[in-house]
Amino acid sequence: MAFAENEYIYLVDENDKKHWLKVSFGMLKISSLGTIDGARLKDMDDGSSMTVAGKTFTAFRPGTMELIESLERGAQIITPKDAATILLYSDVKAGDKVLEVGAGSGALTTTLLRAVSTTGHVHTVEFKEENAQRALRNIRRTGLDANWTFQIGDARDAKVEYVADALIMDMPDPENALDNLLPSLRPGGRICAYIPNMNQLEKIVVALRERNFSDVFALENLQRGMEVHRGGVRPSFDMLGHTAYLVFGRKRGE
Repeated sequence: MAFAENEYIYLVDENDKKHWLKVSFGMLKISSLGTIDGARLKDMDDGSSMTVAGKTFTAFRPGTMELIESLERGAQIITPKDAATILLYSDVKAGDKVLEVGAGSGALTTTLLRAVSTTGHVHTVEFKEENAQRALRNIRRTGLDANWTFQIGDARDAKVEYVADALIMDMPDPENALDNLLPSLRPGGRICAYIPNMNQLEKIVVALRERNFSDVFALENLQRGMEVHRGGVRPSFDMLGHTAYLVFGRKRGE
């Protein structure tokens, strides 16, 4: 499918450096590359090549990973290794409705929106207006901003008129928001809490068990890359270690 006006793509050079742009078929200014005739993008598609100032670039549509990597950042983001686990264990899929607590910079929101696609919806309760506006700017790049709504408020007492298939919570004390938000989670729906510290982990696990949730468990992701060279492969000395604990559970019916 050819690129359309107003969608976000990036050009990658031979050194894998990315140059982001919003497609326009008029004159187009690209940061660090200068001005090009956007009409050249007509009929180009994912993976097409073009020459700019004597250099060859490949044009790509961004995937979720590229969108997260290039976010305008403020608050610490939920990393891809944790976001992927949240999607799988929360069973977030096309057409689902997700209630999210904490927009941050919109990294997890972007991941959720890409998963529920055009037939689903994500609603976020965010404490700070500035975070919500930053997330909105980032989410507009996905083209799925029509599938996202947010409200400003404290998840512990905000009135939420929404019924969700999954409840994803990124806040310091999610156990204190459960009684307010659980009516918005359908029976059989799944919950995930993103928790940085062990004392918080204990509190939310105990709170879910006290509320008769099924399949309550917690885990931590550790991720290490590999250094691959011709004739020699070894694990990287660096690794993406502790970022948070993830707690999951499933709501029983009354």
